[in-house]
Amino acid sequence: MVVGGGKTSEIMKIALIPARGGSKSIPLKNIKLFCGKPLIYWNLKALQDSIVDKIYVATDHPEIKKTVESFGFSKVEVYDRDPKNAQDKSSTESVLIEFIKNKNLAPEDFVFLVQLTSPMTRTSDFNNAWKKLTDGGYDSLLTAVEFKRFLWRTSPPFEPVNYKYKKRPLRQDFRGYYMENGAFYISSVAQILKFKNRISGKMVVYEMPTYMGVEIDEEVDWIIAEKLMETYNLK
Repeated sequence: MVVGGGKTSEIMKIALIPARGGSKSIPLKNIKLFCGKPLIYWNLKALQDSIVDKIYVATDHPEIKKTVESFGFSKVEVYDRDPKNAQDKSSTESVLIEFIKNKNLAPEDFVFLVQLTSPMTRTSDFNNAWKKLTDGGYDSLLTAVEFKRFLWRTSPPFEPVNYKYKKRPLRQDFRGYYMENGAFYISSVAQILKFKNRISGKMVVYEMPTYMGVEIDEEVDWIIAEKLMETYNLK
């Protein structure tokens, strides 16, 4: 890997947290107090204590930068993202690829793409997910929760898409699906640059507890997530 001119043959584990300042539903959501700390603190703390080597917060906002630097985490550095990749319609992949090229990451390095909308992610999740990825020889990993709900089409003909209503299964017998919860993704730099995507190649799912299916996008999500954080993590 090459960062700041230094080279090493060791595979590096780099975490990237996109944190733009333009959230519309909850203004400056990333630094709003969540369970007594700025929202961004929780993922940074979990990563700081994990096997990740270096953590970057990609932001375009001075208040977010100031807040991140105030924590004093030794692994954390702010990355000033290009404003063109911090717009409402900018994809996460745009800043991900911009970051990789700017930092000149080596193809064999791995990036943990971490999303602040899932503050309940623990250090053990990052560590265990990395072990699952490497032990299985996978190219990329995504997080998900078990999902057991009966789904129907939203337009005619109205019919179920994942079960047969004439033979409704008992919930305990319904295998269900995995629902992507967006907590974090892991992928090699080579795969990201080749496919321009956060996941690709030989993929694996890292299952998280069902309560972690909540992502903070709206005010009501915030209320629910705080209660879950207090119940499952802080106690």
